[in-house]
Amino acid sequence: MDFQLTDDQRALRRGMRELLGRRFGRERLRAAADRPRTPEGRETPPALDRGLWRDLGDAGFFALRLPEAAGGVGLGLAEAVLVFEEAGRALLPGPLVATHLAAGEVPGAATGECVVAAADGALVEWMDAADVVRGDVAGAVAMRSADPLTPLHRLPRAVPADPVAALLSAAEQLGSAGRTLDLAVQHARTREQFGQPIGAFQAVKHLCSEMLVRSELARVAVYAAAVTADPLDIAAAGLLADEAAEQGARDCLQVHGGMGFTWESEVHLHLKRAWLRARRGRSAAEAEEALAADAAAAPAGVPD
Repeated sequence: MDFQLTDDQRALRRGMRELLGRRFGRERLRAAADRPRTPEGRETPPALDRGLWRDLGDAGFFALRLPEAAGGVGLGLAEAVLVFEEAGRALLPGPLVATHLAAGEVPGAATGECVVAAADGALVEWMDAADVVRGDVAGAVAMRSADPLTPLHRLPRAVPADPVAALLSAAEQLGSAGRTLDLAVQHARTREQFGQPIGAFQAVKHLCSEMLVRSELARVAVYAAAVTADPLDIAAAGLLADEAAEQGARDCLQVHGGMGFTWESEVHLHLKRAWLRARRGRSAAEAEEALAADAAAAPAGVPD
């Protein structure tokens, strides 16, 4: 089985990165995070950029897996993983996964004219800003989110997570892990202490190398799950991607030192988003139990 990206897939990933760089670069990310306050001192809710949402629709982000006969792009899950990886790298806000999955079912979702929020696990993302809320959300309670770009509502009951949704969320985690790795390496090369870049120090080298290993292990698992679409492969990919995103952001903060904790830094936004994604849908413990049960059920001496 060949897991190498094709030229078309590389072009797709490059084009999505360029689009997000133009429409949601570092300045736009900072502006979205720096929300104004009410006269009482409370933060205003995050506002979804509907122009950006429509631009994503025009680019085929939401209709990527719809057949061409239905007005879609006609690509597959592997290509969707690549574009969601870029969305995670850019920290693009909004219920991207839910709207992508609703394309072809909810009018306007495929083109970005309609924003769809779906019940995922025990949380609903962006319910107030969405045109359509899918699933049973009766009794949902607004809650404060660690991620300043993502409003949340807690559901009174858990809703089974879609395996495809879990894989696309893992792809977002993978993109975030890649971005924090780049930020750490860039800072290690340019920040100097004692007359030399801090990247020359062994402790910093180890942090960056461990980030790289976790990121690449997660990449292999996520890309493989995109090919097999097997629920257990997706569970494994989610575990590795969550670890790469969360621990990668923590290590990136360590490389940056005190400045990584400041509001002006991008790093803490990646950490908060990684926390949020990791706690939606199936928990890590549940995924580990599913993988352990599958391993235990395999016949002795027969590779699974």
